[in-house]
Amino acid sequence: MGGQRIETSGHTILPVVLAGGAGTRLWPLSRLRYPKQFMPLIGERSLFQESLLRVAGLEGANAPTVVCNEDHRFLVVSQARELGIDLGDIVLESAVRSTAPALTLAALRLSESGARGADRAPMLVTYADQVVSDVEAFRRAVSAARGPAGDGRIVALGVVPTTPETGYGYIRADARAASRIVEFVEKPDAETARHYLESGNYLWNSGIFVMRPDVWLSELGRFRPDILAACRAASAGGTVDGAFFRPGPQFEECPTESIDYAVMERGPRADIPADGGCTGYSVVPLEGGWSDIGAWSALWDEGERDAGGNVVQGDVYAESTRDSLLLGRHRLLAAVGLEDMVVVEMADAVLVARKDRVQDVKAIADRLRAEGRVEHEIHRKVHRPWGSYEVLDEGPGFQVKRLVVDPNAALSLQKHSHRAEHWVVVRGTARVTVDGRQYDLGENESTYVPPGAAHRLENAGESPLEIVEVQTGDYLGEDDIVRLSDDYGR
Repeated sequence: MGGQRIETSGHTILPVVLAGGAGTRLWPLSRLRYPKQFMPLIGERSLFQESLLRVAGLEGANAPTVVCNEDHRFLVVSQARELGIDLGDIVLESAVRSTAPALTLAALRLSESGARGADRAPMLVTYADQVVSDVEAFRRAVSAARGPAGDGRIVALGVVPTTPETGYGYIRADARAASRIVEFVEKPDAETARHYLESGNYLWNSGIFVMRPDVWLSELGRFRPDILAACRAASAGGTVDGAFFRPGPQFEECPTESIDYAVMERGPRADIPADGGCTGYSVVPLEGGWSDIGAWSALWDEGERDAGGNVVQGDVYAESTRDSLLLGRHRLLAAVGLEDMVVVEMADAVLVARKDRVQDVKAIADRLRAEGRVEHEIHRKVHRPWGSYEVLDEGPGFQVKRLVVDPNAALSLQKHSHRAEHWVVVRGTARVTVDGRQYDLGENESTYVPPGAAHRLENAGESPLEIVEVQTGDYLGEDDIVRLSDDYGR
């Protein structure tokens, strides 16, 4: 994976999956370190995995380029590996700069890939956190967009609206030439949305585009040359680390802007230049179930409902409750007499909200971040490249964790200054190294790692290794760690 040369032909398409979203409107399930796109919200696979499968099935599709946050790089690799899908570049954002800079980095990497004509093949720009229930309709729409995109047009996939939705942006098409975009418009109020639906000239803006890399770079240069210059400098100063491409420090100076604000809302209103570049803006209808799962109400819309209109996940008992979303992840969740509500139970947080106010959940996540609380950032269960750990209990001077180490995986060789660790093997076989001495532990066996000892835990078996770890000491923070050797380059 990573840094692959691109094979181009008349049928080539270059998928770009933007996977850097934080998903704060789906708090407390979605957190900064483990956002919604990497979770199986609908079905058994994550939204990111479903997006990979959609683009991998396109005729002539190259290995997808993925743009993601540095903290999510191992999630991207492991979830692609589960599907057996090879990735192209995995571009790591060192700072959150929204979608226009993210797409620009991907377009620059594709243009500079070394393959002749790589910048002349169209990109398919899509998001990792969207749901498309009719995959064949999606592929037909992409196929219809390829020709105009190859001729230099920016083609949007516009979703045929079914309701006067106020949570989406819209695309207004020319009534005389339905494929030509007149303008992109912001999220409307309810009355305006009803007018849009009745007129028949408006489509929901899915955020999915088909266009050549050189066309995107040309249009960005017209409207936001500052973003283009910063991304060019960051791309030129970047480094390749195995599967990953890290842009240079100039990226952190790049302005923050979305694809829509930077280009799409400006381009259709501007005169198209005569000296090459973009030749116009078009829209292709997408007539299939689509949602960006931008709020809890969207998950209720997409879910399978019971006789009372409720979408239920987990150990849930509902009595006299209608049209509600009820998610229980750790305990029994009981609901009585609710209507049009959202209740989400997690180990460390519970959300209760009216379904028509779920867009405001982001304000809670923002407050948590502003007050320095960890609940906006991490779950009790934290994913690592070697597996995961979950905090079971904690108090003054102690912390209890459940560690799951994947087969043939190992934690870093490390040491701690302030804490000791006691390990009990619950399932599997552990290979333990403490100050150069190596030994194996089976189920129901335990060991002790004193403060300051160089130690490593490995899974010596072919099934997951489960450990109960008891930490004791005067400081138990995750930053009390010195990595001496690490398989994952951390």
